Amino acid sequence: SGFEPRRRESTSLWGRFCNWITSTENRLYIGWFGVLMIPTLLTATSVFIIAFIAAPPVDIDGIREPVSGSLLYGNNIISGAIIPTSAAIGLHFYPIWEAASVDEWLYNGGPYELIVLHFLLGVACYMGREWELSFRLGMRPWIAVAYSAPVAAATAVFLIYPIGQGSFSDGVAGVFGGSLFSAMHGSLVTSSLIRETTENESANEGYRFGQEEETYNIVAAHGYFGPINLPIC
Repeated sequence: SGFEPRRRESTSLWGRFCNWITSTENRLYIGWFGVLMIPTLLTATSVFIIAFIAAPPVDIDGIREPVSGSLLYGNNIISGAIIPTSAAIGLHFYPIWEAASVDEWLYNGGPYELIVLHFLLGVACYMGREWELSFRLGMRPWIAVAYSAPVAAATAVFLIYPIGQGSFSDGVAGVFGGSLFSAMHGSLVTSSLIRETTENESANEGYRFGQEEETYNIVAAHGYFGPINLPIC
């Protein structure tokens, strides 16, 4: 019998990158949706913080009467806000390179549109990332399905509503966060139920009202929730 040399396993740089991106062993799961989510949410968050602190007044109504919303222009934590894009801009796509100068872009409320569009894209990718992690862990997709409710609510308020009124100038805040926490707990519980029945029976048939035994695995729920969110410690 002839000698057959052992083939050396070689993984390309791209292969190692793909394995790292899709690994469920990372402290923070990235995933392919995360490749787009991370820069968009970082951009939205960074611009929000800077604008909340130092953005100049914005001509929100398009009538040459600027309204201030930042801390450096006389507001506090309660009254401060990101002033929406001017009604004079309407629904036009208004990136910074479309303005004659940065001062003009700031005066017309360009940061608001930048924040909203990056935010909506980022939270949509976050939803895809939740589905992706569930898929790789062999879980059912109910967490991503539940998360679609606050995403839909935020999209309705920050995108569909402005389309209906023809302008971004009347934004509504607080919708995404409130609906997010409403959907979060139930979806985690539903996705980590301890099945007591066969595949042909409803999972509800395996439980009785007031039972002392656990109905869902809280360790599994937190095991999912940890890698999908930023580390706290």
